[in-house]
Amino acid sequence: MKNILALIKLGWQILSRPAVHLSLGFLVITGFVSGVIFWGGFNTAMELTNTEAFCISCHEMEDNVYMELQSTIHYSNRSGVRAICSDCHVPHAWSDKIARKMQASKEVWGKIFGTINTREKFEGKRRELAEHEWARLKANNSLECRNCHEFDSMDFTRQSKRAAFQHSGALASGEKTCIDCHKGIAHKLPDMAGVEGISH
Repeated sequence: MKNILALIKLGWQILSRPAVHLSLGFLVITGFVSGVIFWGGFNTAMELTNTEAFCISCHEMEDNVYMELQSTIHYSNRSGVRAICSDCHVPHAWSDKIARKMQASKEVWGKIFGTINTREKFEGKRRELAEHEWARLKANNSLECRNCHEFDSMDFTRQSKRAAFQHSGALASGEKTCIDCHKGIAHKLPDMAGVEGISH
């Protein structure tokens, strides 16, 4: 027991005044290596939370929105390009991604307290959840959409007349963003009674 207490005391002395016991070079190298390990672990964890497997690991997502996604063009299409949850719900740029992850951490409370843990509860909150996401996309000018779709890259001659008219008008005005017209592109729309511009 005496030896353990002596080791603890020695450890505390070293930690409380490391420059007296350890060289500056050792401290710098140790700090650098620790920083690299922390940064690597942090980024690995961030990327793991961007995987489809992570997103649908709770039944609320797998049984509701993921099932809906599977019947859309974002899931299966002629080009074989599939969008996963994070493609549409998490920005790609690092600083925007961190901000979104911090915002999404509030959603953990919903999981803990069972806010949408049944189909009925989910349907009851569908419109509120959708409106939050639409507002977020409107505020960031549909950033996640534009990671794959950009007006400048569109060939309007290969689009339907209606799509070409809408896209060229949105491009010219600069006032509309993807989510203004493409609500329900990957998930079932909630009851849209009273929402301007949506026919039901």
